Amino acid sequence: MMIGLIRHGLTDWNKLGKIQGQSDIPLNEEGRQQAERLGERLLHEPYQWDFIISSKLSRARETGQILADKLHIPLLEPDERLNERSFGQAEGLTADERESRWGKQWDVHDLGQETIEQIEARALAFMEDMWTAYPDKNMLVVSHGGLLAQLYKSLYRDKYTERIGNLSLTILEKKDIDWVPLLYNCTRHLAEKNG
Repeated sequence: MMIGLIRHGLTDWNKLGKIQGQSDIPLNEEGRQQAERLGERLLHEPYQWDFIISSKLSRARETGQILADKLHIPLLEPDERLNERSFGQAEGLTADERESRWGKQWDVHDLGQETIEQIEARALAFMEDMWTAYPDKNMLVVSHGGLLAQLYKSLYRDKYTERIGNLSLTILEKKDIDWVPLLYNCTRHLAEKNG
């Protein structure tokens, strides 16, 4: 079993540096083009994908739909466990705005955000359920930077700590009890078209 984990395409809030969290911000035109580029890349790679699942947020669902259309595979019902971490009062604010209100350590304050333990638990539960339900399938999963970063931290204990890029692709293969990374946070498809 392989899972291709994808961060959704660019939004206007991404461009402005605002935390989106569970605010339902749509893709912008650049984000749609990014999804098209990834779809084109996936068409020409040796991996075969059976279906796509996304979070319930529209930026992930639309990314998933673009990929599903390009690859001619089904987009299943969204799974809310893939939603971005809720950031409470910090949603919609830039780094400067957050720091001016709550200081550089703004994320240690109780601002109504989801805890690291909560997001880790739902991400790992999703992975375990997919392994149980589809052990012989290869799936693409469209989610969010915060959730994916926390999933990788919990699976690999700080081995991977770089920022998760928009429309990045990470491929994990289930081997015995481990998820073995075959590809991590790759955005080659975006660089090729821009360069």
